[in-house]
Amino acid sequence: MNIQDLIRPTIKALKPYSSARDEFQGNSGDMVFLDANENPFENGVNRYPDPQQGELKSLLSKIKEIPVKNILLGNGSDEVLDLIFRAFCEPNQDNIISLPPTYGMYSVLANINAIQIKEVQLDENFQPKVDEILKEATSNTKLLFLCSPNNPTGNSFNPEYIERLLKKFNGIVVIDEAYIDFSKEKSWTSKLNEFSNLIITQTLSKAYGMAGIRLGICYASEEIISVLNTIKPPYNVNELTQQRAIERLSDIESIQGEIKRIISDRNQLKQELLTINFIKKIYPSDANFLLVKVDDANLRYNQLIKNGIVIRNRTNQTLCDNCIRITIGTFVENENLIMTLKSLK
Repeated sequence: MNIQDLIRPTIKALKPYSSARDEFQGNSGDMVFLDANENPFENGVNRYPDPQQGELKSLLSKIKEIPVKNILLGNGSDEVLDLIFRAFCEPNQDNIISLPPTYGMYSVLANINAIQIKEVQLDENFQPKVDEILKEATSNTKLLFLCSPNNPTGNSFNPEYIERLLKKFNGIVVIDEAYIDFSKEKSWTSKLNEFSNLIITQTLSKAYGMAGIRLGICYASEEIISVLNTIKPPYNVNELTQQRAIERLSDIESIQGEIKRIISDRNQLKQELLTINFIKKIYPSDANFLLVKVDDANLRYNQLIKNGIVIRNRTNQTLCDNCIRITIGTFVENENLIMTLKSLK
């Protein structure tokens, strides 16, 4: 597949903005910086941040075993997704395919960018209908979004289905791996060299416990990363975010310990939920949450709110009738949830 054929002509012709920090590439150790109209009085954040996040990318590269040239960072995964729309989708002309029930921002970003949305509902097991997806695609279908593990269902997609789509879909396949660290399935980052049309997005908001700093990650071919770098804002990841991410990622053992604890608590919570009489089904989960079918989702949601517990009511989503989504909390929070559910009439 020729990726250049998928890029919008205006993007290919675009000359990227060159910031002061982009232009000077030398050793900054003893230099006096009078180039960026910054406040000269040092307070830790008076200078613009590294526009390419070099130190942070190098650390991620070692952890993930992926070259820096294949990494792009964004102000949360939503900025990364928006950049992908802008790079490949011509407004009022192109379309994308999403697979409901799924992450709602795909549709929001499509609407913001004036891109038509084609929806191919997942099957009863929350798996992609590969033949229907391929049939729905046209020459103007530029993006296919696969959220695996999926939100709000929690399950991973069959790898054979994903591989078939990567081989047959004549556009960019975006695999959203926000919850991959909780999954038994391997990340598709190991397949970057096999599929030129593959983009993988991840985040530090879930397993890494840094939702508050807003840092999204994109892994793709050097060609795609170069295109996205052309259109990203020059200083899209601020200095405080970079510092906190470097600090957190420098203690990867603690992160891995938290992930193991969440997975263990997820399994324990599932067993305890099964003892509650109005719970009809708990769906398999490779994420840090459980999708739970109850007798009356609206009733149970409101009852929990009155008892000081906030969950997500997903009953209005496709295939999720009377379903609630429960995030795995601390041991005390999970116990409080179980006791409260058992007390409900």
